[in-house]
Amino acid sequence: MNKTESSSSHSDKIHKLPGQPQVGFQQFSGYVTVDGKKNTSLFYYFVEAETDPSTKPLVLWLNGGPGCSSLGVGAFSENGPFRPNGKILLRNKYSWNIEANMLYLETPVGVGFSYSTASSSYVAVGDKATARANLLFLRGWFRKFPQYKNRDLFLTGESYAGHYIPQLAKLMVQVNRGRKVFNLKGIALGNPVLEYATDFNSRAEYLWSHGLISDTTYKMFSSVCNYSRYVSEFYRDAVSPSCLKVINQVNTETSNFVDKYDVTLDVCISSLLSQSKVLNPKPQQMSEKIDVCVDDKVVRYLNRRDVQKALHARLVRVRRWEACSEYFL
Repeated sequence: MNKTESSSSHSDKIHKLPGQPQVGFQQFSGYVTVDGKKNTSLFYYFVEAETDPSTKPLVLWLNGGPGCSSLGVGAFSENGPFRPNGKILLRNKYSWNIEANMLYLETPVGVGFSYSTASSSYVAVGDKATARANLLFLRGWFRKFPQYKNRDLFLTGESYAGHYIPQLAKLMVQVNRGRKVFNLKGIALGNPVLEYATDFNSRAEYLWSHGLISDTTYKMFSSVCNYSRYVSEFYRDAVSPSCLKVINQVNTETSNFVDKYDVTLDVCISSLLSQSKVLNPKPQQMSEKIDVCVDDKVVRYLNRRDVQKALHARLVRVRRWEACSEYFL
C-alpha cells in the first residue's frame, strides 16, 4: 500500500491465508458497518492488482441469488486469485486481479459472514434496501481505503446482480448530482436476471433439449407451472400445489448433482458420496479446466476456523458459512 493508506486498513490486512502460495499482491478483508443502531455489518474481501495496483481500476463484484456469496462463489470459485484444493489454495491463472483491484462484497445482510444483531434486519430484505446498504458500504470502505476513492470504479456481477448493480449505480449517479463522490465509470453484467418471464422460462426447453426431463414433464413445466411462476411463488412463500408437483418432478429427473448452468459437466463424486452411502461410482476423470467439486471445496475451506481467523471473519446468527443464505432460500 502507498503512503496515503489509512491506519484502519492495516487491521484488515490478511497476512497469509492458510495453504496460500507466495504472492506479490496484498489482500484485506473485514467488516464495514452500514447501520450502527442495528449493528449491521457487511463483509468484504479485497485483493490488490498483481502489478501496479496504484494505476489499476477498482472493480466491485457482486454475486446474485438473491442471497449468494461474492466471497465463496465469486472470489473462490470464479474470478478471484485462488481456488481451494484440499488443504491448499491454487492460483487461478484467469483471476481478474491480474488487471484490476478486486473488491468482493457479501450482500445483503445475512449472506456469508455479513450480519446484523437485530432480527428486524433480516425481514423483507428488498432490492432498494440492499442498494442503500451497498452504497453505505462503499462510503465506509473508502474511509478505510481513501487512496481508492478517486480511482476509476466499475460495478460488476452476475445473476441476480442484474438487479443489485443497476440499482446501486442509479443511487451513485443520484449522489453525484450534488457533488462527485463516486468515480463510477461503468457497469458489467454476466447472465443477469433482469425480468423473470423472459429470463427464466427458457429453463424448461433447456433441460428438455439436453435430455434431462421427459416430454411429459416438459409439457407440464411449460404450461401447468413455468419456472418464472414457481420462482415468484417461492419468494412469496406461497408455492401452489400444482407448482410444487411440477418442480418436484423436474428436480427428481434432473437430480441434485447436475450443474444447471452447464449440464455437460461431470458430476462431483464427493457430493454423491456425501449424500448417499450406497453409491459406488467408477472413478471419473476431472475436467482439465473446470473443477466440478469446487463448490464443495469452498464450503469446507471457508468453514475452517483458521481460515475464518485469517479473514477476520466471524459467524453471527449462523453456525457455519454457506454459499447461499438460508434467509433467501
